Amino acid sequence: MTDNKSVPNVNEEEIAKFEQIASQWWDLTGDFKPLHQVNPLRVQFICQHIAEQKQELFSKNVIDVGCGGGILTESLAKLGATVTGIDMGAEPLNVAKLHALESSLTINYEKITAEEKAQQCNEIFDMVTCMEMLEHVPDPASVIKACAQLVKPGGLVFFSTLNKTVKSYLLAIVAAEKILKLVPDGTHDHDKFIKPSQLIAWAEESQLKCIDASGIHYNPVTENHKLAANLDVNYILCCQKV
Repeated sequence: MTDNKSVPNVNEEEIAKFEQIASQWWDLTGDFKPLHQVNPLRVQFICQHIAEQKQELFSKNVIDVGCGGGILTESLAKLGATVTGIDMGAEPLNVAKLHALESSLTINYEKITAEEKAQQCNEIFDMVTCMEMLEHVPDPASVIKACAQLVKPGGLVFFSTLNKTVKSYLLAIVAAEKILKLVPDGTHDHDKFIKPSQLIAWAEESQLKCIDASGIHYNPVTENHKLAANLDVNYILCCQKV
């Protein structure tokens, strides 16, 4: 695991990749179209688990780790949460700040790593989200540990990423990048995909108990996403801090 006091847990090539296309974050037909399409499902999954805790997002203190241009961040703010979004890409954060301003939303955006933020803000957030970010950092276990440090005891942490399977390689890289051009070529590296069992093991090491998991499935014909039991490509987890 990366020593979070010395070497930042950042892949500069990944940061540069998203900096180059940052202007497209809020283009519903551009490179980030799949994120816009899947975002309502993520919000649904989050709200479902907040409701099961007999709580609501309104006035909750939430942090979105790896927020990019703020697609999920804004959705949470619109539901009444007090939201902080953190990322290491300067351009995506600039886009996020401008869009929040245009949307009359108050969101605190910061250029900082999850590890650094965890040192500043130990156990102060009611909920943490970390979506499609773990596969873009050198040490995902370090980010998971930081997320656990950020959330209050009993609070929820949500992770989404890609499973390391042959099917995920064929669908997320060959189909989505090479054939259908749904996302830019080179967006994903199959070697960095993470099996759910591995993610859950890292979470448990950081006192996070996985309480639910769901697959996110895409139909290229209808361009619709749905939640399903099979975790073989994209998946989302809900964890609770012990």
